[in-house]
Amino acid sequence: MGRTLSLLGAAALLISAGAEPPPLGKLPAPTAADRALLRDVIDIHTHLDPDSFGPHSVQARRALDVLEMAARAKKAGMRGFVIKQHYDQTAQLAYLASKAVPGVEIFGQLCLNLTVGGLNPAAVHHFGEVKGGRARIVSMPTWDSEANVAAGGRDRPFVRVSRNGELLPETKAVIAAIATAKIRDSEVKLALATGHVSPTEALMVIREAKRQGIARIVVTHAIGHPIDMTMAQMQEAVALGAQIEFVTGFLIGRRASFTFDQYAEAIRTLGPDNVILSSDGGQLGQVLPDDMIAMVAGLLRKRGFSASEVRRMTVDNPAALLGLPPPTARR
Repeated sequence: MGRTLSLLGAAALLISAGAEPPPLGKLPAPTAADRALLRDVIDIHTHLDPDSFGPHSVQARRALDVLEMAARAKKAGMRGFVIKQHYDQTAQLAYLASKAVPGVEIFGQLCLNLTVGGLNPAAVHHFGEVKGGRARIVSMPTWDSEANVAAGGRDRPFVRVSRNGELLPETKAVIAAIATAKIRDSEVKLALATGHVSPTEALMVIREAKRQGIARIVVTHAIGHPIDMTMAQMQEAVALGAQIEFVTGFLIGRRASFTFDQYAEAIRTLGPDNVILSSDGGQLGQVLPDDMIAMVAGLLRKRGFSASEVRRMTVDNPAALLGLPPPTARR
């Protein structure tokens, strides 16, 4: 455990100092016990091909496609995953992949970036009405949010959600669309993710979403860049009824931005009932999504989190966010 934590912590410290992190090959592979923790897991944050790559998107290449991830998930005993693409809704991909790989539950997400018209209620309704009932999460702007563009230091168009400390009418309108949209072939309502907006904006979005009757809300990688929420802000989000997403991708390799000690302490402070553990993985050169979750779940067990606490963060809470019954109810 000490060697593992030192490698993860060293990666974070090297990143903060501007140096290269240790090569991925030196990170410990998940053990059989770690991978056993993947039973019934749902990863709500996977980046998979077919996706865009190039100077206009500035995204990392993807290491595997949706069908390859589905095969990995099935072999690992996972319940399923959500396909997240910054620029496209993924209900169609989820429908086809679910048919191609039976036994894995695959769902779609829509991120309200420039390619779908930004804060566009029509895009929300289209997403919900795609055949198969695979639409599940609508995210506030991510790659094209004002906060994300500012953090990247680039001069390019962005999607604004607030002005002078108030949500824009367009933001309230798209939240209303999320609250009222019907998912085809399903009785489940859409969930909302806060995306890459600023912490202050995220809290405003959560308040408005609750006011409009949205029950299932997740704060996108709250302690990861560019969100960087404080503990007080995360606790306020929890008090408002939101779940807090902790992604394992910010612990491992070139994206490491804090130590495992900080990560575990933040989860413990918020409480596992209020946390969803996901990967934010799938990038070329990174640990693959299922391995990411297995590694970090195993480390949390070694750090004193109980098996039921880890299961709550990886199995029960993601299922509830997606409006799914507990895994025991599907057997």
